Amino acid sequence: MARECEKIAVEAARTNLPYERYLLTLAEQEVLQREQNTLKIRLKRAAFPVLKTFETFDFTATSTISKPEVLRLAMGEWIRQSHNILAAGNPGTGKTHVAIALGVAACRLGLRVRFYTAASLVTTLSEAQAEHKLTRLQRILDRTDLVIVDELGYVPLPKDGPRLLFDFFARRYERKSLLITTNLEFTRWPEIFGGDEMMTGALVDRLTHHCTVLRLNGESYRFRQSQKPAGPPEGAAPAV
Repeated sequence: MARECEKIAVEAARTNLPYERYLLTLAEQEVLQREQNTLKIRLKRAAFPVLKTFETFDFTATSTISKPEVLRLAMGEWIRQSHNILAAGNPGTGKTHVAIALGVAACRLGLRVRFYTAASLVTTLSEAQAEHKLTRLQRILDRTDLVIVDELGYVPLPKDGPRLLFDFFARRYERKSLLITTNLEFTRWPEIFGGDEMMTGALVDRLTHHCTVLRLNGESYRFRQSQKPAGPPEGAAPAV
């Protein structure tokens, strides 16, 4: 308010704004600035690798997801109900983009979000366990409305990884939301969890109980971009 008061006062005097309206405008600017600062903090704590939104997502690149459905999910009701989302499909089809965009939308709704790759989540859980801080970390994550776990199944997990990941997923069942991206069908999930089909079946049953499955199939977006012809060098004359 101290930073904006003189500028708003000048504008108020120019337009003959009543004093009460001047004070209201000043207060509105303060509220807006606080909301923007809080959003910046949420986005920083979410630890997204990059910021992505649906404004830059090419919905025409895949016919397997519905734009209205995804934009409805961006309203966050599924998080308030402690439901899950599983984004599955070929590499390069936009799963991570969709996951981050939904996470950013959740931050804008005032929800707490945290982004991990499956490998980094296992590493974080394993290190906390080794330092006898696992319970503390679990309590922090229990207060997180949405945890995004990206690239499940992309790289092999260390020896204790499957159990730590199973315990984490099971702990959030019907309590808080998960958004998982993977390139593996459910039939191949035992590969992630050390070949233990019983544990994998129990996990899939929990994850899919209240879950929206988004299937993103098609040609890799990165591959399509690499096949586009390069433009002329900057400053070069157009071809004739």
